[in-house]
Amino acid sequence: MSINEIQKLPYGAGNISQGSTGQNPVGSAAFGELLKARTLESQGLNFSKHAAKRMGERGIAMDNQLMGDLEQAVEGARLKGAKDVAVIGRQGVFIVNVPNNVVVTTMSAEDMKDRIFTNIDSAVIM
Repeated sequence: MSINEIQKLPYGAGNISQGSTGQNPVGSAAFGELLKARTLESQGLNFSKHAAKRMGERGIAMDNQLMGDLEQAVEGARLKGAKDVAVIGRQGVFIVNVPNNVVVTTMSAEDMKDRIFTNIDSAVIM
């Protein structure tokens, strides 16, 4: 029996190899982890006050295309286990805290000359 992608398991069933929807195996991750991942996916990226200020100062314009590309890059990094990622594109660099789905700072293409990135574990080229 399945309700909203949640399956009722028989008592003592253990792990089931494939859910009825053909998606991820049931029982492969803790409930809290799945809930957090679903919540973050539905919220999209957030921008810290610092990042929003830097975007304004550095003339980085956010449009639907850029936001979609950025969200896709962060999701790809998330799937690879990244925690803090530098997303590098034509518009500049976006430093993103992946677990919290927050852009923490930005840099325009002109500002990237002679810059050093620290405290990141991954980079994605857009």
